[in-house]
Amino acid sequence: MSAAALSAPSFPERVTSLLERVDYRRADTAEEREAIFRLRYDAYLREGAIKPSHPPRYTDALDDTPNCWIFGIYLDGELASSIRLHVAAKPQDALPALNVFSDLLSPAIEAGKVIIDPTRFVADFGIARAYPELPYITVRIGWLAGEYFKASGILATVRAEHQAFYKRIFGHRPVCPPRPYPSLEKPISLMMLDYPAMVEQVHRRYPFFRSTFFERRMLFERPVQNQQAAAA
Repeated sequence: MSAAALSAPSFPERVTSLLERVDYRRADTAEEREAIFRLRYDAYLREGAIKPSHPPRYTDALDDTPNCWIFGIYLDGELASSIRLHVAAKPQDALPALNVFSDLLSPAIEAGKVIIDPTRFVADFGIARAYPELPYITVRIGWLAGEYFKASGILATVRAEHQAFYKRIFGHRPVCPPRPYPSLEKPISLMMLDYPAMVEQVHRRYPFFRSTFFERRMLFERPVQNQQAAAA
């Protein structure tokens, strides 16, 4: 093996290095949200998931539910990707996957299990091509939510061609064949992860998924008035 190969950073080291240039921002302002909605539109249109529309933005009613967190991932100050999280702990909580997979998910939620549903994972095309580590940095937010909210399970509602990524990284397992999903042109499948059973294995293999309590609190803790509104 060449000296260059021996000195080349490993994949976890490359992700960790890129993380030092990344800023996770919860989209709390109208300006931040609008930039993310435009990024969604561009990403979905490019892959043929939606049809052209005007204005060029993509949002839905689930973006405004009290148990929703929308994040922008900024690389060197530029919006590089985004992901949305819903956290369901009781039957009345909104969860995007319930629109299509309620028969599979409702029993777990009614039993009191905490379910994390990450959706609307999109990335800037040019940045994603330049930095293949970006998907891991983006989905890391859902993993951190699993620990913060003491989740029983983390979902992946994805197209069939994306299943391998979630299976390889986290150990997600497909639950059913793909089904049609409202507002999207292509069907999606439901995958589920037993978070408590997989957390240590994932941390050993990919240490960049570890986090501090301070980081998790900064991402997910909201002002008291927002928490009171969500509980109302």
